[in-house]
Amino acid sequence: MMGFYILIGVISLISWLVGNTLKSKFKKYSKVALRNGMSGAEIAEKMLADNGIYDVKVISTPGRLTDHYNPKDKTVNLSEAVYNQRNAAAAAVAAHEVGHAVQHATAYDWLTMRSKLVPVVSVSSRFSQWLVIGGLILGAASGASGIGFYVAVAGLAMMALATIFSFITLPVEYDASNRALAWLKNKNMVTPDEYAGSKDALKWAARTYLVAALSSLAMLLYWALQVLGGRD
Repeated sequence: MMGFYILIGVISLISWLVGNTLKSKFKKYSKVALRNGMSGAEIAEKMLADNGIYDVKVISTPGRLTDHYNPKDKTVNLSEAVYNQRNAAAAAVAAHEVGHAVQHATAYDWLTMRSKLVPVVSVSSRFSQWLVIGGLILGAASGASGIGFYVAVAGLAMMALATIFSFITLPVEYDASNRALAWLKNKNMVTPDEYAGSKDALKWAARTYLVAALSSLAMLLYWALQVLGGRD
């Protein structure tokens, strides 16, 4: 199990570094006031209108970095700071979340695929690692060919589904950022300096998803070696 703890430690360290950098970037660009004086909510509403989307509401949600688009009730949920503030960071986040609304409105393939997997992954991700560990324990007691092996393989299948989901999330997030940045630039919503700040903030936000995907893959490979590597 030592290898498992080392892997967890490395993954946690990388996640912490990327997360801290993201927070510092947003703090930095939260000090870059927008020349146009628009709040995050106003940015989101204008981008929706410019894309001909009128059935999506922009609402405020509690917390920090809790921004998201909900396709079920068609709402762009902006954290209180993003919703009210008028800076490059708020503009970037607001436009990014509207980017997801645009994806939804245009039936973007990767978003459609991701949405279909959400209910399954939300359940399977809770039990996958427990099934793998439980299967290994059963296998140690009953032998490599016993039921424990099949329990562990079932857990691996669930874990693989979660890993696939995390990689499908990458093009969804990168595309939303690209749509956001293109709109901010083409509509002259920000100055060159403001645009540079928005781009940098979204770049680090995207890296959190990349780290999550690579971490999920690393965990899957580790447990696959534990389950499959122990067979004769």
